[in-house]
Amino acid sequence: MTPLEVVAVVMAVLYLLLAIQENIWCWACAGISTAIYVYLFLTVQLYMESALNVFYFAMAIYGFSVWYRGRTDGHELPVTKWSIPVHAYAIAAIIAASMISGYLLDTHTDAAFPYIDSLTTWAAIWATFLVARKVLENWWYWLVIDIASVLIYWSRDLQLTSLLFVVYVIMIPFGIISWTRSWREARI
Repeated sequence: MTPLEVVAVVMAVLYLLLAIQENIWCWACAGISTAIYVYLFLTVQLYMESALNVFYFAMAIYGFSVWYRGRTDGHELPVTKWSIPVHAYAIAAIIAASMISGYLLDTHTDAAFPYIDSLTTWAAIWATFLVARKVLENWWYWLVIDIASVLIYWSRDLQLTSLLFVVYVIMIPFGIISWTRSWREARI
């Protein structure tokens, strides 16, 4: 555990707490946390996780922009739901991309857990886009991703980060409940 990891974890928890509340400032916390994690994941040879955090940083900017522009008449961007076929296509694409990047990492690098790292990375890219668009189903993707991430990070001696993902798994039901309530209220 390093001071950088502590700051990254604190900012990541603040991100999730604020995201559950649909507070636009969650994206600022995400930007700080992800910038730190780019470096941390490089140092433990989780290259896809590092690349993912570069993406997260860009998505923090995008998410803030979408949520800010989505405000109308003093109301926040509403929570929406997407169809099952959209998610089925997304899952198929995630699996395909994971197989390709997992193979490349396995055969050309010293990456730890190349296939699982790839799967959680590609799924997180999709899930982050869903958060930025305020799509309710994002929480279900995160539940699976975060459970896998607990094991990956623990095995790479990132215990505090692993604990962060345990906290995420515990917090996800609150996100599901809060965003479902918001989605239902917007439909009335």
